[in-house]
Amino acid sequence: MSEYKIRFHHGLCIGFFEGKGYSREFTENMTAVREMLDLENPEIEITLNSDIICQKCSNLKDGICRSNGKVSRYDRKVMELCGISDGERIKWNDFQKKVRERIISVGKLCEVCSDCQWLYICEKKGTC
Repeated sequence: MSEYKIRFHHGLCIGFFEGKGYSREFTENMTAVREMLDLENPEIEITLNSDIICQKCSNLKDGICRSNGKVSRYDRKVMELCGISDGERIKWNDFQKKVRERIISVGKLCEVCSDCQWLYICEKKGTC
């Protein structure tokens, strides 16, 4: 079975993704990653570092996100709320279940990513 690294906060982003992104390359990669995760339900490694989504993001320079302070804050909040440690391995569907139950369903999404430029997508779906 395949294993992939996924940033903590990308557990939120992937669920709300609707084809918008930083570039065509990023959007195509995000679409492919989302489809693969949903289809295969692989074991993933949850990380505080760059992941398979970051690889095609224009904000990634030398393995570090230009918005690292902000996204690290998102990652740490998701880590805390979901009770998952950095480097922990978990099935994709199990991670998504924790994100839904401990963040989205209890109205904590805006607490995690209140200054995200993409938050309007989540808000229009009534998640905050």
